Amino acid sequence: MMNRKQKLTRPRNGKMLSGVCAGLANFFGLDVSLVRIIYVFATIFTAFAGTLIYIILLVIIPEEPNRYYQHD
Repeated sequence: MMNRKQKLTRPRNGKMLSGVCAGLANFFGLDVSLVRIIYVFATIFTAFAGTLIYIILLVIIPEEPNRYYQHD
């Protein structure tokens, strides 16, 4: 089952561009390669509207906090 306290964040590790697909894959418990393939097909078949959606998600989804540096 999905943990309800889990937040949608972009990971610092395992990302290719900015971590949007990796963050979505982690949140939904899917393989990151599957999410990337689905994203590419969705972008191609929606006349490249996926590019705009990716940029919006990049702005909306926060990056996960740094485990090694805690800013007070």
